[in-house]
This record gives sequence, structure tokens and C-alpha cells, in this order.
Amino acid sequence: MDKKIPKGYEPSEVEKKWSEWWEEQGFFSADTDSEKSAFSVVIPPPNVTGRLHMGHALNITLQDIMVRWKRMEGANVLWLPGTDHAGIATQNVVERQLATEGKNRANIGREKFEELVWEWKEKSENHILNQIRRLGSSCDWSRKRFTLDEGLSSAVREVFIQLYEEGLIYRGEYIVNWCPRCTTAISDLEVEYKSISGKLWYIKYPLGSGEDSLVVATTRPETMLGDTAIAVHPEDIKYVHLKNQYAVLPLVGRELPVVADSLIDREFGTGAVKVTPGHDPFDFEVGQRFKLPIVKVIGEDGRMTRDAGKYANMDRYKARKSIVSDLKEKGFLVKVEDHDHNIGHCQRCDTVIEPLVSRQWFVKIKTLAKPAIRAVEDQRTVFFPKSYERVYFEWMHKIHDWCISRQLWWGHRIPAWYCRDCEETIVVRETPKVCPSCGSESVEQEHDVLDTWFSSALWPFSTLGWPESKRDLEVYYPTGVLVTGFDIIFFWVARMMMMGLRFMGDVPFRKVLVHGLVRDEQGRKMSKTVGNVIDPLKIMDKYGTDAMRFTLAIMAAPGTDVPFSVSRMAGYRAFCNKIWNAGRFLLLNLGNRGAVSQDKVDQLLREDCLDLEHRWILSRTQRVISDTRKNLSKFRFHECCNQLYHFFWHEFCDWFVELSKKDLISRNSEKRTKTSDVVLYVMEVSLRLLHPFIPFITEEIWQQLPHAGRSLVVAEYPSVQENWIDPEAEEQMGNLQELITAVRTVRSENNIDPRKKVPVQIICNSDRKNFLKSQLHHLLNLARLKTVDLVSNFDHEGLRVNGVSSIAEFSIFLDEVIDVTSERQRLGREVRRTQANVERLQSKLENSNFIQKAPERIVNLTREQHTQAVEQLIKLQGRLEVLS
Repeated sequence: MDKKIPKGYEPSEVEKKWSEWWEEQGFFSADTDSEKSAFSVVIPPPNVTGRLHMGHALNITLQDIMVRWKRMEGANVLWLPGTDHAGIATQNVVERQLATEGKNRANIGREKFEELVWEWKEKSENHILNQIRRLGSSCDWSRKRFTLDEGLSSAVREVFIQLYEEGLIYRGEYIVNWCPRCTTAISDLEVEYKSISGKLWYIKYPLGSGEDSLVVATTRPETMLGDTAIAVHPEDIKYVHLKNQYAVLPLVGRELPVVADSLIDREFGTGAVKVTPGHDPFDFEVGQRFKLPIVKVIGEDGRMTRDAGKYANMDRYKARKSIVSDLKEKGFLVKVEDHDHNIGHCQRCDTVIEPLVSRQWFVKIKTLAKPAIRAVEDQRTVFFPKSYERVYFEWMHKIHDWCISRQLWWGHRIPAWYCRDCEETIVVRETPKVCPSCGSESVEQEHDVLDTWFSSALWPFSTLGWPESKRDLEVYYPTGVLVTGFDIIFFWVARMMMMGLRFMGDVPFRKVLVHGLVRDEQGRKMSKTVGNVIDPLKIMDKYGTDAMRFTLAIMAAPGTDVPFSVSRMAGYRAFCNKIWNAGRFLLLNLGNRGAVSQDKVDQLLREDCLDLEHRWILSRTQRVISDTRKNLSKFRFHECCNQLYHFFWHEFCDWFVELSKKDLISRNSEKRTKTSDVVLYVMEVSLRLLHPFIPFITEEIWQQLPHAGRSLVVAEYPSVQENWIDPEAEEQMGNLQELITAVRTVRSENNIDPRKKVPVQIICNSDRKNFLKSQLHHLLNLARLKTVDLVSNFDHEGLRVNGVSSIAEFSIFLDEVIDVTSERQRLGREVRRTQANVERLQSKLENSNFIQKAPERIVNLTREQHTQAVEQLIKLQGRLEVLS
């Protein structure tokens, strides 16, 4: 870019150029030998199956703002990128591809299937990482990691074995979320709850005495075949007499003890509930407390088991219909009610989840949770906003054993082997050739893989080379900040805390910045079903990456969701254009000159060479630097953006640049030079302040302006010069701005042609008079005035309109600048139109039918419109009176 800088900013021409150049220059590379203080961040690894969405865009933007700021602060920064193997999601994708070829994983075998997944991973991973690059992410791409790469796999195996040897990992039966379609246990995070319009069936359970019966309500009649008890609340007087009795299971005849449990909801159904430990998480806990047997009547394929008797091999929903029909026929069905309730669905395939008792691998998590709780209590890790600590504690105190096994082929295969001869379980680091107990060679590895969250829980230290003793760990662990969504505090943040403390002896990160969800501008969650999903790639293509980043950052107030608005995006694209135009103006008007140092500006201030507008903008710049730095340290990125937006657009461009234009073309070289120095200094500082938020356009302009250094990426972030802050200059300039704005407002209200210069009288005392005389050139120029008379009293007899500011009253003479007759006619028409609107709104508000029947929102809006119309009418009548 040279003096022929294009009139408009074209992001597509700029972004690719700087992204590639930054990486080529090695600006993003971390240096373990650096003597600078270290600051490290690990990227929340996106799924290798993923495609960039607005949640990614927000998360990456906030991290990049922080990382670029720290790098400019002089820190030895490591921002480590990588991807997650996303076990179930990735396996599903490849299985769907196989299905189109009439194949499945079973008939091609595990080895060939894994080979196909690796091939697919290589293509998909580059896709998501390149999309992240498009956001301007200043990651150290040379350190990219993958949760299944060799180093991380070694870490996963070592952690598993150590926890197993300590008795913290075991294999046993527990109730899990089971997807019959994916045929695997899945985590709570992978379950989506949907409100379903269902039924509540009331079923009669005869009492063992034969004298009476209990009525039980259920939403899942098919599970009743696995009932092993009836539970009531111990304080429910309806059932006190049933102590030590039993009921008989309809259709089956099994005797069911009646147990009392204080966690029973007396308000649900009849207050008596069936207990099915094999198919309900709550019932499983009840079963554990009362040592109830577990009867599994639904299998892993979603079909009824042989324990279901005559219903065996039926699909669970067909069995439901058959069971309900039989209950009705035999007189056990009392009634059926409509009932809406939440049903868990597999996030990946949308199949209804079946809670099943399954033999799985588990971590005894409470032992690991205690140090992680203390670490947050002791503020070794601090949450921003702090309110999320309560969310963290609530889950950690109620934590239960973690099911870590998944019935998949893609993932970290559990390092356990079974001897077919003596049934010994062998957990070792190297693949065993023989059973250590009996010497048999008939040894087979566990087929299951580990939950994806198991490997990602190690991410902050496994990515730095653990369990090897590496320099990276010494320099960059613990990491500085984790940026994450609130929805994975339980599933990822808490588990990283537990694993980091257990295996590194310290927390994995000092701070946790929690952001909300990106929603549409109506506050709705983005959903393909609703049709409100926004593709960030399309947004970047249309408006530019900088505009999207700035929009996300300015709307990301801590602790709140982001109602993303495309219309606001257009406004921030305009802000980028404003920056571009300011840079273009300076390039075309500054001539051939070098960079302006801070020392040079400091010298001008010390020598008292600068005018009011210079001292004012320099003072305001220091306050903005101070506020921006404070807000960055508190992760209040939205405040930074708001302040920088207002400062650059309104204070620097709308006021200072306008005040400086005449000086920049002045024949007085001293005046031209000092104004050029100040305007260039403030522009350059503004670009450095803005760079972490909008890196591309700032780099493009900075490289063309006179500057010192190679790139904004490694330029020094501005620091505050306290002695430049000038409250007196700020107050005086504020008074001048207010007066100019007041004059402009009166001109506009009275329909004065903006091109016409008008004569003005200003009443002021002697102190104000001297000040206004010194700023007369600015008043004449920016308020478009022909003459300014500074007087003690108005002495003009002609037609005029008055105005006021905090430092002076003024009077604009209208005789020379408007056609009084035409303006009276125009105002007359406006008065009549507004009067009619007032009467129309008044009539609505006096109509009792409208007040009683219209929605409250509409009534309130009408009242507001009426008030505004009355105020407008009063103004118009006053202006018409002046002209009369």
C-alpha cells in the first residue's frame, strides 16, 4: 500500500496476506529459552469433525485478544493449538460413509476401520484448523497437538495405569447413558434433553395381603418388568400402613418390597413410585441404598431381553404398546393422562437414550475432587465472573464416579488385557505376551476405548510433553488463563483441575474466563431446526474478520450470552472503514516524514508548544490507555471495545482530526509540524490499542504509516504517561465541544442549510471571553459561523433564535440565512401534522376498550408515543412563535 491507498477497505485482500506473513516471520512462536515472563494458553481443542461455528468464533476471538495483548506486553507467549479426536462423533461420520458403500465396521474389521478414520481425520483436521486461522488466531502452529498423537497417547496410558494401581480406576457395574444406535455409553454432555408430549400411565399393583392395591404412575410402562420395589416417602400418611408389606408386580407376579425413601417426590403421580434399578439413575441409587436386585429388561440394542418374558426381542416401544394393552385387558390399568416431560436424546444421532446398568470402567472421582475444590477455595484458580465458582462447587460436591469406557473403536484403547484361561485382568504399560498369573498366551486386549473427556482432561500438561521431563512443562505450566464456555465447566474444566493437581502437583491454569453462548439477536439458541444458525465464514466473507471479531468482543459482557446481531455487525464494519479512512487521510496529508516517538511528543508538552486541542487529545489518549489496560486485566473486553470505539470515532476522528485539518495544510511549518506529530502519535497509539481486537486492518495501516518496528504483533502495547493527563485541557475542550454542538443543534432544528455560514452573538463574562477568543478559529470553522460577536447582552433587533451551553448563551441571526415565509409555512404544516398525531394517540388512550383489551406492551408503547408527540409539538410551536 502506498500513497495511492484505495478509497475503501477490502478485507479479503488484506487478511490472507498478513496471516501468512505473521507465521512466516515466526511472531507466534514460543521460546523456552526466553528470559521473558511466560504466559501460556491451551486452546479448547475443537472436534476434528468440526466446522467453525459462532461459539468457536467467540472463544477464539477472546483468546486471541488476550494472547496478542500479552505478546505486546513483552511476555514469552505460548498459545498452543490442537484438536480432539471426538470419539463418537468421528466414528459416526465414517460409519455413515461406509453405509453408503453397503459396508459397516464389523465386516471390514477394527484395523481397517481405524485406518479409514485416520485418513478421514487428516482431511478434516486441516479443514477446522484453517478455519480457525481465518479468525486471525496467533497460535504457535508449530506445536499443534492431537489427542490421539503419540505423545498424548503415552500420557493417557500413564495416567490410566497410575490411577488403576492406586485403586482409583476399577471395573464394575453402574447405570450409564446408553445410546442403542451408537451402541455405547455416552457422557452427560452428549445427552440433549427435549420436551416430549407423552403419557402418564397409572397402574394398579396388588398388595401381597390381597386386601388392597397400590396405584403407581409411570412414563415408561415397558420398564415395569424390571421393577424390584415400590418406594414411598416416609412421611406420606397415605402409605404409613404399608411398612413391611410387599406388592405384586402385574403381568409378572414378582414380589416387590415397599420401601420408604425421603427423596421420593410425594407430588408426582400418586406419591408411590416403582423402583427399576436397571433402567433409571434415581432408581439405581435407591436400589443401592436398599440392596435391591437389578433386573435388566431392555438390552443394549434397544430390544427387550429374555428377562422380559413374553415380550423378549420386541423393540422397546412396541413392547410398551403390548404391555399397556395387556395391563388394560387384565384390569391393571387405572387411567392414562397426557404428560409432557424431558427425554434424553443422543447428541450425535438423536436416538432416545436408554439408562442401562452396564459393566464399565470407572474413576473413583471423589478422591480427586477434594484437592480441586480446595484449589478454587484457596483462589489458586480464580473464575471470571466469580459467580461461576458456585456452579463449579455445586457439581464437585455432588460428584459421583466417572464412567470412562466407551464401546467404540476410535479412541484411546483401554490398556487392559484379559486372560482367557484364568480370567486375570492385566493393566500394564507394555502389551503383555503372556498372562503374569498363569503364563497363558491367550491374552486379549479390552475392546473399549476411553471417554474423549479422559484424554482432554490431561490437555494442559500432556500437550507440553508429560510424562517426559521437558523444558516446556517447566516454562509454561501452569497455564495463565483458560477461556471456555460455561456449559463444560463440569465436563472439562473440573476434570482438568483434578488431573492437573494429581499429576503435576499444581492447578492447570491460574484463571478461568467463562463466556456465554452466542445466540441470535432475539436471544434464541442457534439451531438448524429454528433456521437461525449464522455461519461465521460467510460473515467474514461479507463484512471482514475484524468486524466480526469486534462485534463478538463488544457484546461479550462477562456472565451473559451474546445476542449476535448482523445489523450491528454492519455498524462495526463501518468502524473499520472509519479507521481505514483516517489512515488514508493521514497518509495523503502528512508528506514524507518519519515516525514520531513518545519522547518527541513529551518534549513538545514540556516546552509548552501545544495548543488546547493537542493537550486535550493527548490527555484523553492516556486515560483511554489506562482504562483499556485495566479492563484487559479484568477480561472486560466489551468495555475496552466500547471505549476504543468512542475514543477513535468520536474524539479522535470527529473532533481532533477535524480541528487539525487546517493546521495540516498550513503554510506555517511550525504549526503544521507539531499538529502532524500529535495526530500521527495518537493514530499510531490507537492502532496499537486496537490491534488485539482487530489485527488485520490495524497492521495494514500501521505498516504504511511512519513507524518503528517490524509488526504490530510484537510492538509494545501503549503504557500510560501520567504527566500527560491534563484535567484543565479536558474541561476546556469539553466546554468548547458543548458550545459547538449546541450551535449545530440549533442550526439543525431551524432547518438552516448546513453549507451556509451564520452570524452569532455570544453572551459571556470576561474570563469566558478570553477563552472563546483563543478558540474563535475553531468556533467559526466547526460551527459554520460567519461572524462571532462576544457581548455582555444581546443587542440585535432582527429575527433570531437563542441557544445555551454550560459556558454561554448564544443567538443565531436568522434574517440572512433562511426564507422566513417558507420556514413558517413548513413549521405550520409540521405543527398541524403533529397536533393530529397527538389527538389520535390521546383518543386511543381515552378509549377504555383499548386500555382493557390491548396487550400491556402496546398500551405502554402508545403512552410513550403520546408523550414524545406532545414534546415535539411544544418544540415546533415554540420555533413557529419565534418566526412570528
